[in-house]
Amino acid sequence: MIDLASPVRTDLPPQWAKVIDHSRCIGCHACSTACKSENEVPLSVNRTHVKYVDVGVFPDARRAYQVTRCNQCEDPPCVEACPTTAMHRRPDGIVDFDKSICIGCKACIAACPYDAIFINPDDHSAEKCNFCAHRLDIGLEPACVVVCPTQAILVGDMHDGTSAVSRLINRDTVTVRRPEKATRPKLFYRDAHQVTLDPIAAKRPEGGLFMWSEQLESSHHVVSGHPNPGTSSASALLSYDVPHSAPWDWRVSLYTWTKGVAAGAYLVPAVLVLLGWIGPDAPLWRFVSPIVGGVFLAVTGVVLLWDLEHPARFYLIFTRSQWRSWLVRGAYIISGYAAMLAAHFFGAVTGTTAFNQWLMIAGIPLAAMTAVYTAYLFAQARARDLWQNTLLPPHLLVQAVLAGSASLLLIGAGTDGDVGPALVLTLATASALHVLFVLGEVTMGHPTAHARLATHEMTWGRHRWYFRIGLVLVAVGVATPWVGVMVAAPLALLGLLSHEHAYVQAGQSVPLA
Repeated sequence: MIDLASPVRTDLPPQWAKVIDHSRCIGCHACSTACKSENEVPLSVNRTHVKYVDVGVFPDARRAYQVTRCNQCEDPPCVEACPTTAMHRRPDGIVDFDKSICIGCKACIAACPYDAIFINPDDHSAEKCNFCAHRLDIGLEPACVVVCPTQAILVGDMHDGTSAVSRLINRDTVTVRRPEKATRPKLFYRDAHQVTLDPIAAKRPEGGLFMWSEQLESSHHVVSGHPNPGTSSASALLSYDVPHSAPWDWRVSLYTWTKGVAAGAYLVPAVLVLLGWIGPDAPLWRFVSPIVGGVFLAVTGVVLLWDLEHPARFYLIFTRSQWRSWLVRGAYIISGYAAMLAAHFFGAVTGTTAFNQWLMIAGIPLAAMTAVYTAYLFAQARARDLWQNTLLPPHLLVQAVLAGSASLLLIGAGTDGDVGPALVLTLATASALHVLFVLGEVTMGHPTAHARLATHEMTWGRHRWYFRIGLVLVAVGVATPWVGVMVAAPLALLGLLSHEHAYVQAGQSVPLA
């Protein structure tokens, strides 16, 4: 039982924290088992698990453990990314969750730098360690604390100067995982080995074998440890870990592509009209643009709903909007863009050309924001270093121009022979800029080891063929005037889709636990 009579700072609310003393941990997995039993955690997922790393060379070797779970951050990225406040931070500092309003978007999983959140396979909602808040609320310790045979897990109020947790944090040497992410974790490790705290410090075992099991690693699964033994610690070998699934699959890659087509289908003709390269009465501008944009925007919506674990709860994004989330902001941007396309089509049908020209004042910014807001959504996934890229917004805008011009060449250029040359020049220019952006992004120096590993996975690792094929096919678009529209345009679109898939998946291919 927690000693509720201990003297505490009465002027401050309680702030729960946890210390894991690895000088005492014996790697028995009692905490994992108790957690599963107490919280009815299904097989294949874990709120807490123990990682093993063998350090040293025989006979001077030992096994180091790490108990891995939610870090109960002071500045939790999962709460910021959640569109419905399903992930929320309680006044006592515990980051908790409400399954009844979770839409299963997996943004919290992508945002967590500690890979602590998962989708429960039984109820399809996000879940993680919450310090057994239901037990703390009635004065009981978390299940893992109760069962630990060596008292290696301690929980207490950071504001209670007499608690063991407070004394250890304030007087002893403790560490946290990934302090560079500035989440200010309240899970502290005492006497933990660095090769367990750094998920890519140890090398993975050869043959794909752990001490008790095979490594479950595929294009969509991630295991701790560095895939290249030459760049990991030579004396640290990962001997047991729990694999994690990448939160976003090919549907997110497809969504970024369809959204780019939808945005570019309006943005490209609008700019060409402003430049005087096509007339305001051109059928491509009046009819083809809003139809193509609207169709691909509708497909984007379908893909987004398909990716949700609870698609029937999608309306909660609008009724329980958490405005820091770029999923919420993006939903409103897309809705505004859809309304603008509908208004444009109405103006085209009624023959009010001047109305559509005035509508550009709202239409061009909405199309541009539709193209680029995903960069801010990806950047909100603080765990994924590859996506923390300041060049991503302009790159996505270039991709939208590429996708829009290519799709309009295939679908609508035949409606007006005068617009073909302008679209061909636009496609060739956008393709060249895209290739330059890609080459710049993969050849420049990356500030973190995680970003370098993700880039390696994209260019030379498991996603290399998507990346290379995508780059080659888009490069064909640069030669559009010579190879012809019917060759260059579809290849450029396919190449862009292939690149999007490589980029989205490579960003999630680096182990975080």
